[in-house]
Amino acid sequence: MHDDRRLTEVRLDRFVRERIVPAIYPRTVPLRLSSWTAPGEPVPALEALQQEDFTPQDPGAPWGGPWSTTWLRLQGEVPETWGSAPTAVEVLVDLGFSADLPGFQCEGTAWRPDGTVIKAISPRNQYIPLKLLGSGMTVDFYVEAAANPDLSQGWTFAATPLGDKATAGTEPRYRLGRIVIAELDQCVWELHQDIWTLRGLMHELPTELPRRHEILRALERMLDTMDPDDVAGTADAGRAQLAEVLSRPAYASAHQLLATGHAHIDSAWLWPVRETIRKCARTFSNVVALMDEDPDFVFSCSSAQQLAWMKEFYPELFERIRDKVRAGQFVPVGGMWVEADSNIPGGEAMARQFLEGKSFFLAEFDVECHEAWLPDTFGYSAALPQIVKAAGSRWFLTQKISWNQVNRMPHHTFEWEGIDGTRLFTHFPPVDSYSSEISGRELAHAERNYRDHGRGSMSLLPFGYGDGGGGPTREMLAAARRTADLEGSPRVRIGSAADFFSEAAEDYPSPPVWVGELYLELHRGTYTSQANTKRGNRRCEHLLREAELWSATAAVRAGAAYPAAELKRLWRLVLLQQFHDILPGSSIAWVHQDAERNYDAVARDLEAIIAAAAAAVLGDGDRDILLNAAPHARAGVPALGAAEPEPAGAAVNATAADSGFVLDNGIIRAVVDANGLLVSLRDHASGREAIAPGAAGNLLELHRDTPNEWDAWDIDSFYRRNVTALTEARSVTLERDGGDAVVVIERMAGGSPVTQRLRLAPGSASLEIATAVDWREREKLLKLGFPLDLRADCSAAETQFGHVFRPTHVNTSWEAAKFEICAHRWIHVEEPGYGVAVSNAASYGHDVTRQVRDDGGTTTTVRVSLLRAPKFPDPGADQGPHELTVTVRPGAGIADAVEEGYRTNLAPRMVKGAHGAEPLVAVSNPALVVEAVKLAEDGSGDVVVRLYEALGRRSRGVLSAYFAVSRVWSVDLLERPADAPGVEIRGADAVLELRPFQLVTLRLAC
Repeated sequence: MHDDRRLTEVRLDRFVRERIVPAIYPRTVPLRLSSWTAPGEPVPALEALQQEDFTPQDPGAPWGGPWSTTWLRLQGEVPETWGSAPTAVEVLVDLGFSADLPGFQCEGTAWRPDGTVIKAISPRNQYIPLKLLGSGMTVDFYVEAAANPDLSQGWTFAATPLGDKATAGTEPRYRLGRIVIAELDQCVWELHQDIWTLRGLMHELPTELPRRHEILRALERMLDTMDPDDVAGTADAGRAQLAEVLSRPAYASAHQLLATGHAHIDSAWLWPVRETIRKCARTFSNVVALMDEDPDFVFSCSSAQQLAWMKEFYPELFERIRDKVRAGQFVPVGGMWVEADSNIPGGEAMARQFLEGKSFFLAEFDVECHEAWLPDTFGYSAALPQIVKAAGSRWFLTQKISWNQVNRMPHHTFEWEGIDGTRLFTHFPPVDSYSSEISGRELAHAERNYRDHGRGSMSLLPFGYGDGGGGPTREMLAAARRTADLEGSPRVRIGSAADFFSEAAEDYPSPPVWVGELYLELHRGTYTSQANTKRGNRRCEHLLREAELWSATAAVRAGAAYPAAELKRLWRLVLLQQFHDILPGSSIAWVHQDAERNYDAVARDLEAIIAAAAAAVLGDGDRDILLNAAPHARAGVPALGAAEPEPAGAAVNATAADSGFVLDNGIIRAVVDANGLLVSLRDHASGREAIAPGAAGNLLELHRDTPNEWDAWDIDSFYRRNVTALTEARSVTLERDGGDAVVVIERMAGGSPVTQRLRLAPGSASLEIATAVDWREREKLLKLGFPLDLRADCSAAETQFGHVFRPTHVNTSWEAAKFEICAHRWIHVEEPGYGVAVSNAASYGHDVTRQVRDDGGTTTTVRVSLLRAPKFPDPGADQGPHELTVTVRPGAGIADAVEEGYRTNLAPRMVKGAHGAEPLVAVSNPALVVEAVKLAEDGSGDVVVRLYEALGRRSRGVLSAYFAVSRVWSVDLLERPADAPGVEIRGADAVLELRPFQLVTLRLAC
């Protein structure tokens, strides 16, 4: 036969476009419109509904300056003859949507006159069933229309002023579209869904398969049967022609897809947090309305913060959500406060993400999540498996690794092994999306892409438009029904994430193992972008540690009230800002302005808590007391205790030499040349030179930084080819600061003034380098480097509750892709017998390279990424003053690096008091590091101590309490009894024998 396949496909496309789609809503009548624009920021619904100055609004009128809110009142009457079966009456509201990018443009929320939420209005979900209006045949309701500008700009990554309300302008960005009462022909709608599913499947099947041609000929028969002039009258006959091909069962070996409704809503990104709250309300109201229509629909909702917003700002909607949780349709997942970045947050912060998230879900819904849910985070720390397990969860889901630039993950279902040996059953959905439409293309891709065929047979399919796009739709549910058992397609069924993981674990009992971090080969610039946000996070993490420690000490030692509610409020605000587009620095200016204000407020409140606790503990006096919140002794003051510090010792010897300076405190000796470069650094214990021959440390280098796309997110490897070494100084002078010697260096980085202060203090084993920059560069990357004379096969970088080793060579594509890496407070390189630690106070991006010199020696260079200047999405990113502190410690082992990291980030806190304070607890082995001391969440007054093995080896020690203790036991992160291998309780002591990097939480009852 002649091949007319393409002709028939073109005929089908036109028939659907010109005949079927218009026939879905065959009759419409316009609504009367009036409007009121909220001045400034959005107002609560009841306040808007009480406004008396709604004015008539013309159809098609322009509206909506960037970030403004316009309230529309829609009124009309339904024609008497409408609404009899098989039709239904709906209201259609087009606010001026583009068909593309739901979630990245204007959005609306429909409200009843009594102030209750109806559902959202979005580009692909513009309808409101008349029955939801509750007004018989009269239409009278309101739409809260948010004029959110489209900052995606087609993902051209062009600089735009729209991300800052101060520069976004006021010109309307939208024009009202069709706003009508419409009659829905349900039979034509169902026909459209039949065609959409079959056409999508057909295009994914090979042309040599009979099934593809059977579908095409069934669609052709449908076209022949239907009357283009009477679509409504012949729709049933058209559906009948498709019934047989829709009823064919799937292959016995067809891949199984468990589809769960989802709407990934970034808690801030190309919109501020205040808009995220409204996006959540829109999506969740859509979801609940859809659940009322379809009792089989299941929706997976992560991020306790987003539901906490619903409880606070939309209490009526929250109660409807609570009802759906009880019904098993609205399912909390993930157990985290937000879907946090997993590379940058500290260990205790990551623990609190699960503590706060799971506790909220348990308290509000009596639901405990057993999966960690991070589909969109920019890589996954190797410490996560242990943290997830310590929170009482056992499964993990990710999706972002599908974005890798170079290497493809070898598995979709596997056991993920963390730094301490903990394993998590992990799934990486092969659909390569967390916002599927359940299209034929997506289903076929999931089946073809799945890398574990023959061993596993099922995968997860999260579906629904995210980021304010409205979530799942009735069209998606129709597609799921049609592909439940359809020849040529994977089998699709609706369920929860827990359903999937339980069944997948049974289906695939011995999955392969992936060891170490899940490094994302993309978005490496997020370790550095928006330095002020990162500095605020680091500062607040450590202030929270201090506030809890001293408040717990004050409660136990002095009977002071423990500020539990205030600490929880502050923790939750810090946790919110660890969301994976805030802390990584990949949001609009508005978001980061909010974040910096929040960090300042958090720091101010925490300082007040610390001051009050210190006063309660130390009493009223004039003695100088050092509060040592570090897990190591400092200046003679024990870890976690308070006492008068020992004298610092003799002043540092500083002498001029060769137009530079030599600093020596008897522990280390540093030589700074006439250009402020560190040309020699020795520790007296070994006598060994740390700086490579002919090289210099404290070397600032300025790189061109123009990534191919995703400006704030990405650093591409070719940045290294364009570099300017900043080797010339304007001035190099010596200052004294008490007993400290300080070399002050002035230089320029492009057009940005730089002042560096190289400080050596009495008794210090490290040289401190504080770099102050008035950053004025655009699309540049500033790095600070140290070429070291040692042969390191790998670097050790601190991560949560331990450190991760990464090769310094690039033997494979996997290693070459890690040209920018994340480290927390320190990074360490060594050869047997000698190492160097570089610590930082607020930086995360690093790179480590190695080069064999002509003399046969190896130079291992450690560089810290200080600043970037991306154009998108914040064209003013990082502009202005910054101070970034780094220390370098020669002759350092891992234990020294750990201590240096805490020392750099916990500045000495000197206060006045009458006496010191004994620590509440002490550990006999410094390898066992106390990360947190707090009172229990339940208000019992019990003391909770979290510690971990920090050196990566089996370590023994005893944790002893120095207060009256009636009982000690091990608990999980939610402070519930839990087994802890290697922990033996002996009275008030815990005898510990911990495996490398093992995390332990102990509860001590007073």
